[in-house]
Amino acid sequence: MGDVACCNFVRDVSVGFEPFDDEPVLDSLFEQYGRVIVQSMITSFGLDFLIADRHGGDVDTIYNVRKIGSDEKMTYKNMSNQAAYDNRGEYDSHSYHSHFGYKEKNAEVSSAKKDGKLIDEYTGERIQGNEKSDLDHIISAKEIHEDRGRVLSGVRGEDLANSSENLSPTNPRTNRTKKASSMKEFLEKYGDEYTDEQKKAMLAKDSYARKSYEAKINRAYYTSKQFRNDTLKAAGQVGARMGLRQALGLVFTELWFAVQDEFEHLKASNSFNLENFLQAVGNGVKAGLSNAKVKYKELFSKFLEGSIAGVLSSLMTTLCNIFFTTARNVVRVIRQSWASITEAAKILFVNPDNYLLGERLRAVVKVLATGASVVAGTLVAEALGNVGLKALPAGLGEIVTSFCGAFVSGILSCTFLYYLDRSETINKLVRWLDNLPSVEKDLLYYKRQVEIFERYAAQLMEIDLEQFKRETAAFNELAGQLTAATSSQQLNQLLLQGMRKAGITMPWEKTHGSFDGFMQDTSAVLRFS
Repeated sequence: MGDVACCNFVRDVSVGFEPFDDEPVLDSLFEQYGRVIVQSMITSFGLDFLIADRHGGDVDTIYNVRKIGSDEKMTYKNMSNQAAYDNRGEYDSHSYHSHFGYKEKNAEVSSAKKDGKLIDEYTGERIQGNEKSDLDHIISAKEIHEDRGRVLSGVRGEDLANSSENLSPTNPRTNRTKKASSMKEFLEKYGDEYTDEQKKAMLAKDSYARKSYEAKINRAYYTSKQFRNDTLKAAGQVGARMGLRQALGLVFTELWFAVQDEFEHLKASNSFNLENFLQAVGNGVKAGLSNAKVKYKELFSKFLEGSIAGVLSSLMTTLCNIFFTTARNVVRVIRQSWASITEAAKILFVNPDNYLLGERLRAVVKVLATGASVVAGTLVAEALGNVGLKALPAGLGEIVTSFCGAFVSGILSCTFLYYLDRSETINKLVRWLDNLPSVEKDLLYYKRQVEIFERYAAQLMEIDLEQFKRETAAFNELAGQLTAATSSQQLNQLLLQGMRKAGITMPWEKTHGSFDGFMQDTSAVLRFS
């Protein structure tokens, strides 16, 4: 979801899920199921429209543009690339065959034929000086001219077609029968005219020419300014949108649970009507927005995490599309994977919550496990769409597939979280890791001490020093009098005077007048206030 899932609810759902031993385990578990499913729907599924994954990614690649026409979902991502292809012009045989490279190679062939050294590079047979010969474009000039990948690279077709690797002297029969066909197509039709060794040699020549051709256009395009700019632009856009999705996911989640709390209060009051219902919604929205504002640091952190994950996922998607086409669900899986990896890396290396080693590793595993659950939900939603559910009318198909995906993600992630929190084996391992001596453990101890001293200092700053001095002087005076007392009667009198001066009311005075009267009342209860 794919990518803290995506949304990034991955870390959120793993925080604070530790059911008390004396509460019903299933109640706690299913309560957490509900929370995860809601967050999943809001973020990974509900806000996925912000990113709008595209078949084949967001950057044109040579591999992908060649599939335009055969793959109905494939389109140009940059309209200037489509314009360049549309304006490539008609194939002109004369311009290809009058190229200086073609003329140079032809001169070499003529010279070798005169010297009796010309070999047909397809058949391996010698071409005599009195025999006719042709110079064949191994990859036909027309194929090169029409190649979308070649046009994308910006390299002139005439230069590529007439490179030494793509020109081969052969007999007129082979050249003029082959025409604009590929070597494979040609041999499928006329292969019986050649021996197995000759066909093997012809295919080898074709393979070598194509490797050289691909290397040239790949180098030209993937090192070009245009590809770099398109890649950076796409990464920036996906990063910004995913950062926005993560931040909005947190805001909407706060809104949802604030409204849910208002509904619980309304239910408890037994005063349901339309006015109270609308008021509860309004109060919930206000409370949710207030909660989100208080968490502005977390909002920024979510945006930053989402942006980083979005940039990395976009770069990886582009890299993948150089070699194969990524479908929309694959793009979402890549994005969600990077979202989980980014969050896990933050916990592992930054450790913002100051976890000890064991707890830190458990938190990392939670993030990765929940991310994997989200990916599974994405695949389930995609699979349901492929079997025809998306064709349901009135948008019902999209709702059903999204809900099923979110439901699967919620169930799997909660199950993982419950196991990681409640498994005795996991807890033993965590405790063992936490107890390992480490510099980090010492640093964590001193950080906590600093926090305690900071709180204590803050409390001291709030003390009224003059009042504190007066109270201290009064206690010192009383302590001196008590020390100097010579009898229990005098000590008792001093204590009573001290309590009255401190404003402490004797528990028997309001109801019985004297202590003796209070003690004689068997129903009396001694309470100090």
